[in-house]
Amino acid sequence: MRPLLLALALALPAPAALAFSQEDVLRGDIRTGWQIDGGAHMTALHLTLAPGWKTYWRSPGDAGIPPNFDWTGSENLRAVTFHWPRPHVFELNGMKTVGYHDELVLPIEVTPVDPAQPVRLKGSVDLGVCSDICIPASLAFDATVQGKGAPDALIAAALDDRPISAQKAGLSGIGCAVDPIADGLRITASIQLPAAGGEETVVFESASTGIWVSESEATRQGGTLTAAADLVPPNGAPFALDRSSVTVTVISDARAVEIKGCPAP
Repeated sequence: MRPLLLALALALPAPAALAFSQEDVLRGDIRTGWQIDGGAHMTALHLTLAPGWKTYWRSPGDAGIPPNFDWTGSENLRAVTFHWPRPHVFELNGMKTVGYHDELVLPIEVTPVDPAQPVRLKGSVDLGVCSDICIPASLAFDATVQGKGAPDALIAAALDDRPISAQKAGLSGIGCAVDPIADGLRITASIQLPAAGGEETVVFESASTGIWVSESEATRQGGTLTAAADLVPPNGAPFALDRSSVTVTVISDARAVEIKGCPAP
């Protein structure tokens, strides 16, 4: 496990006179984990946040900053797969964001070109950390993953805390209407899913690059959860949506449920 090199650039509105050192706000490590079946390695990015600070999920909401990884400089690296743990929903000034507080262990499955050789993970990740203000952070990393490694309780716990499948949550059906709007599409999902208790937030994601997705409007009547959001591409015009590539995540205090695909009603 090696410490990440943190470079925090402050973006504070004048005349704020606050200053935060790296140690005040964020600490990070790469956890090298263990080798899994097929020769891949289960590693993780481990972030520790100062009290009252949070960072963001892959789809962070209108006011969030999604993490952006750059693997330039890595060696013997074929692919990476992220296994995001269950996120939380935060509300500030009437806006919702989705992410993590206190700590994030983000499991990263690393697939080598040659499983018999070490993998050098060298690159960076840009992300945002926020309290009453937000600080853009750039983390550089350089770690070597090799051999069988060893079990890691923190990585294992993060894997166990991933959103559950639609089948496990008791989904009995989903239908999604798609209608053109002036600058894109509106998607409305009718989700037959037992309630888990508490407020539910529905997040839509499209696999298409550059699609902005609005905060959804969600209501529940009995066993049916209805949610709608706008999808706006860079050119600001209606487009052909690949329904099979849409991911719908239902987040509540008790659980998160990930639904793959958004078929027609």
